[in-house]
Amino acid sequence: MWTAANPGVPAGGVVGESKADVLARLNPRRVVPTTLVPPGPMPERIRAALDTVEAFPVILKPDAGQRGAGVRKAHDRADVEKYLAANPDPVIVQPYHAGPFEAGVFYYRLPGEDRGRVFSVTDKVFPAVVGDGRSTLAELIRADPRYRMQEGVFLARHAGVADAVVPAGEQVPLATAGNHCQGTLFRDGSHLLTLELEAAIDEVVKPFDGFCFGRFDVRYENPDEFRAGRGFAVVELNGATSESTNLYDPSWPLWRAYRTLFRQWALAFRVGAMNRARGHRPVGVLELLRLVRQYYRDRRVSLLSD
Repeated sequence: MWTAANPGVPAGGVVGESKADVLARLNPRRVVPTTLVPPGPMPERIRAALDTVEAFPVILKPDAGQRGAGVRKAHDRADVEKYLAANPDPVIVQPYHAGPFEAGVFYYRLPGEDRGRVFSVTDKVFPAVVGDGRSTLAELIRADPRYRMQEGVFLARHAGVADAVVPAGEQVPLATAGNHCQGTLFRDGSHLLTLELEAAIDEVVKPFDGFCFGRFDVRYENPDEFRAGRGFAVVELNGATSESTNLYDPSWPLWRAYRTLFRQWALAFRVGAMNRARGHRPVGVLELLRLVRQYYRDRRVSLLSD
């Protein structure tokens, strides 16, 4: 039933949908410019990737990626060429939005209603260590009670400098992708949610006929401007299987996280049922399994992310 939550997205946005296609259907004033680089000969791919690049760095990611896999920050042409060589499938290029803040905004709209609602906001905290002039980057990661739990992710990402001593007071960012699988901390961002922000998110999705349920990942510079519904840019939009990621706030008791998850999925089924009543056919179980198997079988993305 929940695969009918977004009739305008293949299978509602379960797996394998094109990020570029989804972003192209939103209000362009609020979306980070996105260029799709299709498969093909390397010279053509490099040209397509660089044609719209006005300045570095840029963000490269798989057009059909999941959970932040394969997201890289490219600092020059050589980085772009290396990434494209390692990732032959469709890739998207976006200018790097410096933020420094990022949020996940979970949105839903009941079919037939003019206005949608924001279900939750997640405040994302990017991991970083601060040097003491004595410890290597690897030692600083292992000394942190949280970061050491993802030591393998961070050391693989920073393999070239892991054994270098970090100067005193120097901050070393450990992640670029705003995904908890890649090391980013998620906290409940209900303090950021206002009626103005809700109205602005509704304006973003209004041109997209057939989208009712999912999570926006947005970058912004100033929390006050963000609360006022201004100064933010959408970098990604996820469909039916996206999560209300505030449930990963480590300060929450487990029961609260499950209550949020149950409320989210109740909404997914409700929206899907309403869309089915309007004539939209859900995807069957066998077709759903085929889509998931095909995605993971054919995926050729380099999973290491920034």
